[in-house]
Amino acid sequence: MTLENLQAPAFTLQNEEGEMVALDNYKGKNVILYYYPKDLTPGCTTQACDFRDKYEDFSDLNAVILGVSLDDSAKHTKFIEKHGLPFSLLVDEDHKVAEKYGVWTLKKNFGKEYMGIERTTFLINENGIVEKEWRKVRVKNHIEDVLNYLKNRTN
Repeated sequence: MTLENLQAPAFTLQNEEGEMVALDNYKGKNVILYYYPKDLTPGCTTQACDFRDKYEDFSDLNAVILGVSLDDSAKHTKFIEKHGLPFSLLVDEDHKVAEKYGVWTLKKNFGKEYMGIERTTFLINENGIVEKEWRKVRVKNHIEDVLNYLKNRTN
């Protein structure tokens, strides 16, 4: 499944503070929407901290960062506070939005199969179009790849 060049699926999800956040709130901005498996785990922490460390660079490019996982708002708050994350984390506990974005997938780990979140990043442009997607993300250098794409794209 690819969403590139398509209208981004609309969503409204709760953030870490219990506020409802809609994609429509960000018209006119680039949205870096990244799905990750679980708060406070090594790979997800590295990814979140890498986004944190480049937050100003993304802001300078008219981009907002939104992380999404199945974790609840209390867990998101712990994650944000522990690592000083300057962006919101959204709650998709029932994975309905994950399904719209094609990131709720069959995973295999140590011989077991289960449904879970596939680490994926979407760049949704100012017009609400999925301009670029990175699926099955490897954390190392990923944030640099997203930032470089945003810096070097032609509009």
